[in-house]
Amino acid sequence: MRQALIVWGGWEGHEPEAGARVVKSMLEEEGFAVRVENSTEAFGDPAIADLSLIVPIYTMSKLGKAEEANLTKAVEDGVGLGGYHGGMGDAFRDSPGYQFMCGGQWVAHPGNIIDYRIDIVRRDDPIMQGIEDFAYRSEQYYMHVDPSNEVLATTTFTGEHAPWIDGVVMPVVWKRRHGKGRVFYSSLGHVAEEFEVPQMRTILRRGLVWAAR
Repeated sequence: MRQALIVWGGWEGHEPEAGARVVKSMLEEEGFAVRVENSTEAFGDPAIADLSLIVPIYTMSKLGKAEEANLTKAVEDGVGLGGYHGGMGDAFRDSPGYQFMCGGQWVAHPGNIIDYRIDIVRRDDPIMQGIEDFAYRSEQYYMHVDPSNEVLATTTFTGEHAPWIDGVVMPVVWKRRHGKGRVFYSSLGHVAEEFEVPQMRTILRRGLVWAAR
C-alpha cells in the first residue's frame, strides 16, 4: 500500500485542517494509507524518504533549514509532491529551495474573489482527460512560475483589477520533475468549499495520484 503524508497548518483563512480532511479522504479512496500531521517538524523526519507522496497544506509560515533540506532531498530522491492553492504555492515564502522544487510562488490575486475562466491547454494529458474549459469563482492567482513546468491549464487576466496585466496568460495547473520526484500543483482551492466544484476536485485528485510513486 502506498503511503502518503499530509502536513497542514499556517494561515487559517485557507481552512487547512478542513482541506486536509478532504484530501485524506480522496487519497484513501485511491488506496493510500494516509498520515496527517500539523507541524512542519514532520518534514524533518528522515522517514519521509520512504513515502509515496507528500501533500503540504501550509500557507505562509516558516520552514526550518533542516526541514527544507530533508523535504527537498526526499523529493529529489523520488518521493512525490502535490498540492493546491496557497497551501503549497504560498507556503514558506523565505525558503527558495522549497519554491524551486514547487515550480512557482504566489505573488498576487488582483480583485480577490472574482469570476474567471480556466482554459485547458493539455487535453491529451490523463490528468485533464474529459475536462473542458470552465468558469470558476475564487482568487485568481498571479504567480512567479518556472518555465520548465509542463502546464496543463491556464487563466487569462482581464486587467480589470490591475490594468498593466491585461491579457497575461498565467499557468493554473502544472506538473514537473524535481530530481527523481514528480511534482503536481493546482492554484485552485481557496477554501474547502471549492472541493465541491467537480473539475477542481478531479484535477487535484488525478494530479496527486500522478505525483505519487
